[in-house]
Amino acid sequence: MNENEFLLFDRLEKIKATVNQYGEDNCCISFSGGKDSTVLHYMVDMALPNNHIPRVYANTGIELNMIKNFVTKMSKYDYRIKMIKPSKPIRKTLEEFGYPFKSKEHSQRFMEFKKYGIQQKHIQRYLGLWKRPNDTEETMKRYMCPAKLRYQFTDEFCKNGLDISDECCKKMKEEPIRNWQIENNRLVTITGIMQDEGGRRNTTPCISHKPKGIINFNPLTVVTKKFEEWFILKYNIEICDIYKPPYNLERTGCKGCPFNINLEKDLEMLGKYFPAEREQCEYIWKPVYDEYRRLGYRLKGDDNIEGQISLFDILD
Repeated sequence: MNENEFLLFDRLEKIKATVNQYGEDNCCISFSGGKDSTVLHYMVDMALPNNHIPRVYANTGIELNMIKNFVTKMSKYDYRIKMIKPSKPIRKTLEEFGYPFKSKEHSQRFMEFKKYGIQQKHIQRYLGLWKRPNDTEETMKRYMCPAKLRYQFTDEFCKNGLDISDECCKKMKEEPIRNWQIENNRLVTITGIMQDEGGRRNTTPCISHKPKGIINFNPLTVVTKKFEEWFILKYNIEICDIYKPPYNLERTGCKGCPFNINLEKDLEMLGKYFPAEREQCEYIWKPVYDEYRRLGYRLKGDDNIEGQISLFDILD
């Protein structure tokens, strides 16, 4: 048994034991249609043949069309796919709660600064004004706000600048899935989160307890992208074509999301193959994109389609 086979055996046993512990009738899978959740979908079936665990997909209206079509196709032959929607469309959500900027952590720190000011230690640490005794120069550099974005942590920007928050993901995906779970008494969420994706996921535990009695079971936290590719090839797993040539997306999520560190590259791909979706991104995320371009941050090009009247302007 090689290293990948051993890890697969270990994860299948973990899935089997945890689902049996909480009960299959109490579980659901948070299913995005992306590579990670598709791998999770097949691994759960390998661990628990003939299971009836629902795969819950939040159709936000800003999923990539190829992903949405992939999930829709699956739902035609797999009754376990449950497609739900958020209570508000993306534009109204952003106008009410604010726009994502840089990362979830950065956006959350901005919200806290706007509410509490500079007094909290973790905000001071994020701005490089305070450090813990065990902080090294390397950890501070990795943790701190980039110098070019510190202008946002001022009273002037809070009053007159872009309204930044990390609420978008919660309102468009997390809350609809959580509400579905509560309504259907499926309080154990199985996710495809991997720690090596970086960001907040670096410290994701295998099992975590959330509000309203919800438990997150993350069996792939110890799995790497290298293992994932091995698993897909070994078992001929059908994944969405958006990950294959000529598109070659590394990660998927809401189209054009400002949190995406490969945003410029992915927008170039959309512009080449799916220009209407690229245009939709420019319309939805315009205030953030404008700021990114002004700063030369994540969007350094000047190829936006500002000024054009699009179908999305008319529909809005």
